[in-house]
Amino acid sequence: MKVYISGDIEGITGTTHWNETEKNLPDWEQFAKQMTKEVVAATNGAISAGADEIIIKDAHDSARNIDMDELPEKARLIRGWTGDPLSMVGGIDESFDAAIFIGYHNAAGTISNPLAHTMSILEVSSIKLNGEYVSEFLLNTYAAALFDVPVVFVSGDIGLTQKVKEVNPQIVTLGVKDGLGGATINMNPKMAVTETEKLVKEALEGDLNLKKVKLPEEFQLEIEYKDHKCAYRYSFYPGAEYKEPRSVTFNTNNYYEILRIIHFLT
Repeated sequence: MKVYISGDIEGITGTTHWNETEKNLPDWEQFAKQMTKEVVAATNGAISAGADEIIIKDAHDSARNIDMDELPEKARLIRGWTGDPLSMVGGIDESFDAAIFIGYHNAAGTISNPLAHTMSILEVSSIKLNGEYVSEFLLNTYAAALFDVPVVFVSGDIGLTQKVKEVNPQIVTLGVKDGLGGATINMNPKMAVTETEKLVKEALEGDLNLKKVKLPEEFQLEIEYKDHKCAYRYSFYPGAEYKEPRSVTFNTNNYYEILRIIHFLT
């Protein structure tokens, strides 16, 4: 069994402030270690379930957060960014049996995590897909679906895990934190590790086909920016349209084109 793991940091237990998520800031090291521990737990769970090949994508910011020395020998790590539209699931393809998302977070426009956002936090206010605020979980789940790879387990804030269940209740989830305004209420870090390993094993031992997500036939994308000048500039992307006061819209029936425009416009 070949398993793909994508790890982020804003949805691991404990992270509450942006200073805890940016490499080389004093608060970052503690939470990079916890991100590593939760990813290692997922890897161990996958091995226990019979995985003999595991690819891990460090999918946060610099993409250089995970401590390689802590990874099991069966795992290989993608550090840095591939530079293609698959982004946080760069390197995924039809050869994988399942995907796992660790430390993911709710979408920009939601309140279940003080660090909620969707892709860029510098220019983007929110992203909607087919009229709903879209999270990185859904963007990447649909990306995996392009290759018929089911996402079988997701950990992150409770608000996100509730959204995951709306997409497919068969996907196994673990809510390790909840947002309360600018604060978070967090699971004990040791428990987050223990539960991740246990639930990943259970997720991979079940019927993986039940966890697949079907792609919509049409996609209506709306990217809202913090500054109207960004929206105007990006509206010149082929097929995009400017929407007042500071959004760009784009319609297609090809999901890869959604990934492509997000790649270039966020």
